[in-house]
Amino acid sequence: MNYFNDLTWNGWIKDIIDVGIVSYIIYKLILLVRGTRAVQLLKGILVLVGTWAISTWFNLYTLKWLMNQMFTFGVLAVFIIFQPELRRALEQLGRGKLFARTSTLEKDIVTEQIERVMKAVQHMAQRSVGALIVFERNTGVTELIESGIQMESRITSELLINIFTPNTPLHDGAVIIRGNQIMAAGCYLPLSENPFISKELGTRHRAAIGVSEVSDAIAVIVSEETGQVSLAINGMIVRDIKEESLISKLYEELTPSQTSSKERASVSSFSFWKRKGGRDG
Repeated sequence: MNYFNDLTWNGWIKDIIDVGIVSYIIYKLILLVRGTRAVQLLKGILVLVGTWAISTWFNLYTLKWLMNQMFTFGVLAVFIIFQPELRRALEQLGRGKLFARTSTLEKDIVTEQIERVMKAVQHMAQRSVGALIVFERNTGVTELIESGIQMESRITSELLINIFTPNTPLHDGAVIIRGNQIMAAGCYLPLSENPFISKELGTRHRAAIGVSEVSDAIAVIVSEETGQVSLAINGMIVRDIKEESLISKLYEELTPSQTSSKERASVSSFSFWKRKGGRDG
């Protein structure tokens, strides 16, 4: 009661801001671990905390001593166990608006870039040629580029089609685009370890999700089994995405934020692939 009696308006405001910030951090942490292995690990930690509480309540000295020993080294264990999630959290923090780089691509260059990529996607989707095309954005993926064959070539639909033609040296792996250049082909991407990904998805789709988890890159995938086109962004994948939605999303993400919806809609006049039915493998 003394706390409330002595509390001033300034104190109320400070406490509200304090609680709001902590609540937001907890909310973002929940979003971060949702759908990952960390959920199961958190359940295990809650079981240990519950066991410690029971041992304290009933004065079970041996069990309490064991729990205290586990908590003593538990902080280090948490950093080791949650290393992927902590790394992803720091990467997302660094990708925030405060540290975001300003896009240097002009709108007409982006439009031309998307047109050439999608012309290749149209060709490969109609023929069920597997492909994985990654657009680098604010987070650099130089280490992934270095895992492939360096190209630094101008983007053309013919070159992309030739790269992913089956039984050619570079068709296995990803093409990474930086700005208006194809930086490398045959690149190895980290596979997503998310246990909730559909078992129908193969290595190409898991690699696309994986690179979107560790960076803000966007990946376009053409299924080798069905010819369906998918989009991976922010650790999520949209399968068999509609052509207008894909164009709008690519244009929106690859151009500065001040781009108007009217300008984004102007690129949807491209003609695209005919879809095939079946499962996206």
